[in-house]
Amino acid sequence: MERAIVHMDLDTFFVSCERLKNSELEKKPVIIGGGDRGVVASCSYETRFFGVRSAMPIKMALRLCPEAKVIKGDMEMYSNMSHMVTEIIQEKVPVVEKASIDEFYLDLSGMDQFFGCYKWTHEIAESVQKNTGLPISFALSTNKTVSKIGTGESKPTGRFEVKQPDIQSFLNPLSVKKIPMVGDVTFQLLSRLGIRTIQTLSEMPVDVLQQLIGKNGNELWKKAHGIDENPVVPYSERKSISTEDTFAQDTIDIQGIQSILSGMVEKLCYQLRAEKWLVSVVVVKLRYANFDTETKQCRIPYTSADHTLLRYVLELFKKVYTRRMRIRLVGVKFTGLVHGCHQMDLFEDTEELISLYQTMDKIKNRFGTSSVGRASGLLK
Repeated sequence: MERAIVHMDLDTFFVSCERLKNSELEKKPVIIGGGDRGVVASCSYETRFFGVRSAMPIKMALRLCPEAKVIKGDMEMYSNMSHMVTEIIQEKVPVVEKASIDEFYLDLSGMDQFFGCYKWTHEIAESVQKNTGLPISFALSTNKTVSKIGTGESKPTGRFEVKQPDIQSFLNPLSVKKIPMVGDVTFQLLSRLGIRTIQTLSEMPVDVLQQLIGKNGNELWKKAHGIDENPVVPYSERKSISTEDTFAQDTIDIQGIQSILSGMVEKLCYQLRAEKWLVSVVVVKLRYANFDTETKQCRIPYTSADHTLLRYVLELFKKVYTRRMRIRLVGVKFTGLVHGCHQMDLFEDTEELISLYQTMDKIKNRFGTSSVGRASGLLK
């Protein structure tokens, strides 16, 4: 049976949400981001015309498009709207994967015998737009890679289908950068070799690609031929992420405990960014030597940044530790998660700070989670 895989993407999601609140933003250049030293979290098509892109420094974006209106953004609103869209899609589709806060994969395989897959997908998109007011694009094909590329080519508010016989002719003229797994480094490497279109890439021998870019060469070759066997993974929302430490000996060494909390926060934040989560509730747990257990929590703006979350954790620890008694256990839990497409809180953090975290994460990915870290978390 030929698979029927749909990729759905909410068009300029953050901007579209803001336009629901303020209709005066319609057809105006809009940038979602924070502060003069911050970066662009999202931008409207009107600003993209001038070369503005996500993750670009706000200052640079405003030089390119001085008329743009900069809005800090409301992650809680975006999360609520995303949940609303998710519920609409889940009511109508048997298998849904939520790839990010504004991006979905649907598996409609076998449904064409009851109801045309393209017609069904079109009605789902119309239902989303009617019930939420948010524009949405989709592409239908036989796998995730082709449908995702198709959505990108059909925006904004595109409705697109790439049937099996047309896949290669659809892919061939496109830039290799359109393939989801091709980042800037791989793109630059391929470009230097004269490989700029998917057709040229598809004509490369697979063993040569493996020599050039390593173990991903075979996967890249398959994607250039429109081959992708990855399944649509049913969506389930993670509720929390946590860790705790029971000491070998009860302690009253507050500086040592704060160091342990710092290390906990750093490890949890690395996991958050790896899985693309943002946090809105911080919980600190403490157990005294007599086994009395207390917790404190607070609600915060969405973030996954170590320095921000560590500040809240240490503040909560000071509030929860009210007795001059030895401590047996401490723990940290992050809840109120939203599954977003950004690895950092782009509304608060500067370009330099985001670059620092991304560099540290790359080092940890390559050499292990203990390879680099904050000095305060290593003083155990």
